[in-house]
Amino acid sequence: MSDFINRREFLGAGAVGAGAVMLGTGLSGSAAARRSEEWPPRMPAVKIYKVYIGRTGGIYLSRPHDEIAKFDKYLSQVERKLGDVKFIGGELVPPTEVDKVVAKLKDADGVLLFHLSGHGGGAPKKAMDQIIDVGLPTAVFSQPFSGHGWMYFPQWQKSGKKVVLLPTSDWSRIDQVAKLMRVAPHLRRTRILVVRGPLGTDPACSAEQVKKRLGTEMIPITVEETMKAHEAVDIKEAEAEAETYWFSQTKRIVEPSREEVINSARFYLATKNMMLKYGAQAVTSSNCMGGPAKGCLTYSKLNDLGLVGACEGDMDSTLTMLIFNYAFGVPGFISDPVFDTSENALIHFHCTSATKMDGPSSQRLPFTIRTQSDSEQGVSLEVENRIGQDVTCAKFVNLDTMLISTGKIYKITHDELGCRTQFWTKVANARSMYHNWGADIIKGGQHGVMTMLHRDVFYGDYLDQVKDLGVLMGFKVVEEA
Repeated sequence: MSDFINRREFLGAGAVGAGAVMLGTGLSGSAAARRSEEWPPRMPAVKIYKVYIGRTGGIYLSRPHDEIAKFDKYLSQVERKLGDVKFIGGELVPPTEVDKVVAKLKDADGVLLFHLSGHGGGAPKKAMDQIIDVGLPTAVFSQPFSGHGWMYFPQWQKSGKKVVLLPTSDWSRIDQVAKLMRVAPHLRRTRILVVRGPLGTDPACSAEQVKKRLGTEMIPITVEETMKAHEAVDIKEAEAEAETYWFSQTKRIVEPSREEVINSARFYLATKNMMLKYGAQAVTSSNCMGGPAKGCLTYSKLNDLGLVGACEGDMDSTLTMLIFNYAFGVPGFISDPVFDTSENALIHFHCTSATKMDGPSSQRLPFTIRTQSDSEQGVSLEVENRIGQDVTCAKFVNLDTMLISTGKIYKITHDELGCRTQFWTKVANARSMYHNWGADIIKGGQHGVMTMLHRDVFYGDYLDQVKDLGVLMGFKVVEEA
């Protein structure tokens, strides 16, 4: 193990011991049952119960008789496209009694209500009330000319119900809300390997609170276990991994030796084996700057595959990346941001980056293999991000609040004062964001420098969808801009 300790390890070391204690040491009895050799591991399908409410066809009604068949056909297409969503149910209320539908919701992860018609509210609104009161995350799709009942629907959100309202003719909003409904069930089935203890806000570092709030398990891993896993990987397998995924794909290698890259590839294979052993979908490490290798290449490939690798033991960022991954299918870039108010810019930089920022099925961005900048040791990446790309900058903190802003990448730099991957984003108001950083929710001295500093950047503008997700999952959304 390297004896080198950089500034991040020094600043975070004080919180490691407490975090490790909070994690506990017991694994659930289902660990062995959930172990799978499938790589990357896939989640079981989320079940969304569909219900059609209101009348179809005939005089004074808004929808033709064949509307339900059209919806059913469209939902089948959504299932095929998403791959991890299954629409169940499909009753029409009336004639089906709503009590019979409610009795079947115990097997569902969410509900999708189609408001077909109903002038003035009346029976359709009462039936919806009964279904919504079950408490499952619910979406109500209401096309134009679906009657006048829509004017009562916003009351659900105002009273704290987990209801997203879709008053639109755009059927693709159904796709979007189906993706959002995946997040909570997937989190309940997620296990995170936490090496050498977590860092972050107090709730996020508590295995008990994370389990209670999200259903997610944190599995404590010692540095010694990572070392043993690394030693167990055959060097020939590591050489093949390095050649296939790194040497043959990089633009160039600047500082690291061939042996150092192979060692990093070996660490990825070791981490893969540990994740398979424990049935994990994510890993974070407060030892990612130490031995047996820096975690930069390992986390890059995990994020490329649609899993989560988060540096510096940052549990809040780990959870943020899982949420965005499950909702939108994109990896996050953990950033150490700085501002340039003269350019109305928020600048993002770090040494760990995915190369498939559009998702696992996308093409890799151009990248150069470098050393990690703080230590000038190990192996990391300099990734060339896309000019003109809209991005979302976010962090899920305290298990109850999503800090969020949006921007657009407009410049790439290679300043030696910053980490290897760097990109500049235009934001709504850099001066305001600078003074509102953390929105008085995160306190740097209490939770550590990286807790206050880190943000996670994702390709795409997801502001409105994250607001919907906050309704479905019951967390607050605070704009930092």
